[in-house]
Amino acid sequence: MDPNPRPCPLPNDSHPEPPEKRLATLSLRSAHLPPDFAAAEIQEDDDEGYLTAASRGGSSSCAAAAWKDEVEGLDDDKDANVGPPSPSSSGYAGERGSSLASSAGVDDPEPQPDDWARGKKHVDEDDASASWRKRKKHFFILSNSGKPIYSRYGDEHKLAGFSATLQAIISFVQNSGDHIKFVRAGKHQIVFLVKGPIYLVCISCTEESYEGLRGQLELMYGQVLLILTKVVNRYFEKNPRFDMATLLGGTDAVFLSLIHAFSWNPATFLHAYTCLPLAQSTRQAASAVLQDIADSGVLFALLMCEHKVISLVGAQKAILHPDDIFLLANFILSSESFRTSESFSPICLPRYNPMAFLYAYVHFFDENTYLTLLSTRPDAFYDLKDSRSHIQNVLSKANVLVEVQKSLRESALHIEDLPADPSSLSLSPPPQLSEDVNSQLLSSETAIGGPAGLLHFIYKSIYLDQYVSSEFPILISNPKQQKRLYKAYQKMYASMHDKATGPHKTQFRKNEDYVLFCWITQEFELYAAFNPLADKMQAIKICNRVCQWIRDLENEIFIYGAVPSLLGRYMRD
Repeated sequence: MDPNPRPCPLPNDSHPEPPEKRLATLSLRSAHLPPDFAAAEIQEDDDEGYLTAASRGGSSSCAAAAWKDEVEGLDDDKDANVGPPSPSSSGYAGERGSSLASSAGVDDPEPQPDDWARGKKHVDEDDASASWRKRKKHFFILSNSGKPIYSRYGDEHKLAGFSATLQAIISFVQNSGDHIKFVRAGKHQIVFLVKGPIYLVCISCTEESYEGLRGQLELMYGQVLLILTKVVNRYFEKNPRFDMATLLGGTDAVFLSLIHAFSWNPATFLHAYTCLPLAQSTRQAASAVLQDIADSGVLFALLMCEHKVISLVGAQKAILHPDDIFLLANFILSSESFRTSESFSPICLPRYNPMAFLYAYVHFFDENTYLTLLSTRPDAFYDLKDSRSHIQNVLSKANVLVEVQKSLRESALHIEDLPADPSSLSLSPPPQLSEDVNSQLLSSETAIGGPAGLLHFIYKSIYLDQYVSSEFPILISNPKQQKRLYKAYQKMYASMHDKATGPHKTQFRKNEDYVLFCWITQEFELYAAFNPLADKMQAIKICNRVCQWIRDLENEIFIYGAVPSLLGRYMRD
């Protein structure tokens, strides 16, 4: 099988991006913000009522299939090249200390975290609603003509005027020969991402970094491509006022799930995936049967439990990026139609090939575990169905599905299970002092939280593009506390990978909530959170023990020989 499906042709871009991008200087004082964001009071986002079914009517898989038919019909359109050129993709670099920073004043303290509960559309709101103006974090997708495509809150059609304002800001900077990246205005940060005729904007007062918010917009754009492919640009070239919102009918739940993931899933900034812990023999049994299927003509085969990978194989030389795994899992898990019956839907993997559709066969074995088979053939449904039947029989005989459910209940990593330091146990105290010495060791290591005050950690294997994280302890059982820690990790990640000042190898930070320690080597990245009273030297010792613990468990918590790998991506690039 050809691992590179035939892309849909695009007209040549007659306006290449200039080799050097000039930076814009744009001052936007609070008084110059649109009136929608002039209110001083900020309302915490009410994110209850997570949607698992499409709210615009119809299913996301059906919407993708309908769009696939439209794209195929576009190939015969002789006027596809007619239309204005698409704007180039770049950005505006307004840095702290520029006129932006001076007009906005010093950075505000971190606001109270908004509710962790899953996103709600609030379709009754618009830019005239006080509740809409007080939302802490908005996402918008619009076209280069100012037509609204998607909004996290409110009805897109009622936000046409606001979308036109955003489009005007982008066009104003572009017409002066510059490229807009972000604007600071008081507590708000407005981040722009221009992708051809599609504009993505985030307006936030959550004090997340620019790099973090831009990464979230990149993932939202990737989710659009997964549903429509990049061929959608041709519609805008033919008709600049094309309404793309109709093509995304039935996908509100997909985007709401994605936005919610920005608050809890490390994959959104680590660009890595996590595996379900399993015995090596169990995972090998699953991988063997998937490999047989891949050798018979399937491009990619994924066995997953919720957002965690059980096994993953691919055709020869076919590389699957972790971001594609994340976006595909989000698309499947947030679409009710996939859960109720076996499904066959056209999808695009934007990091694999943004110009072409693949065909995904999806089947849920139980509430959590599902199989995804990806093929380049639009007529492969029955062949993939037979393959699924064979896979299910093998998995049942090998008790793989039983072990998966057992792992969900029992195999999470807890900081309380961190093995003791062998060096501290190597010297045996005299018998009459053993009890006292052991109690001293316990008191010196165990502070508030786990050993040395350890509360949580995330470990990423750089070579494997995989990560593992501990469960939250009782001290961080509150969803708002978890979200606050997650944002702290995001800031730490952005700081460690800052191209202007880094990259860095280690970083130790203290704030009123946590002590954060990050350690990056050629092999791994480790992010750890301790209680605010933790000692630096003790924290470093504990991090060494965490790394050793991960190495001891690596055959159970990581997949070796899987499709995505850093080396594989370098070879592809």
